[in-house]
Amino acid sequence: MKNSSLFKKGLIDGIPIFLGYLAVSFAFGIQAADIDLSPFQAGLLSLLNVTSAGQFAGLTVIATAGSYIELAILQLIVNLRYLLMSAALSQKLPGDTPTIHRMGIAYGVTDEIFGLSVLAEGPLRPAYSYGLIVVSVTGWVLGTVLGAAAGAILPHRLISALGVALYGMFIAIIIPPARDELPVRITVFMAMVMSTLYSVIPVLRDLSGGMKIILVTITVSSLAAIWMPRDPDDEGREA
Repeated sequence: MKNSSLFKKGLIDGIPIFLGYLAVSFAFGIQAADIDLSPFQAGLLSLLNVTSAGQFAGLTVIATAGSYIELAILQLIVNLRYLLMSAALSQKLPGDTPTIHRMGIAYGVTDEIFGLSVLAEGPLRPAYSYGLIVVSVTGWVLGTVLGAAAGAILPHRLISALGVALYGMFIAIIIPPARDELPVRITVFMAMVMSTLYSVIPVLRDLSGGMKIILVTITVSSLAAIWMPRDPDDEGREA
């Protein structure tokens, strides 16, 4: 298939991602406006990051004037999964794929784009990936700019009300797997308990929001990995 056809196919396949990103990034834009980021600043942030969890967590650091080191560590931990996704996708690329194309594909690795890329038949061609990336990132940046623009003109009370959509989004993400798997329910519960403790214990509550996220993430994920390791036999049966 020609590169133009592959690019077009990527654009078409990425339309559902575009629509989903448009809604989620709108909520992010509103949150960005709430900490006085302009639509341009919020849109540029989304264009350069393309990571929902990382950007939402980063707003906490920005709002509290955290350090660059804190922000870097937070992004490394929150987005570490993309390293594994990129390594997996590299196995689908033809061996002669130039480094510049590998870097271009790596820029657009997200959960949804990774899912479509893995399901693509045959080797993963850069043209197809670029189609997915262009339409998906467009939705992500456009939603951010629209949300930030709306947040800049809407009353503060309404912005706070719309911010509830963010929490609803995260709840919608964790409920399905938590309902089906006990380890996920336990992990979510541990994260809730630890987050509460970090908010009330005298010394810990004085930490910045970004540092709290870092410590809770490392602690809970480590405990879950030690106490509830995934059985390789179960993975084989699921496959």
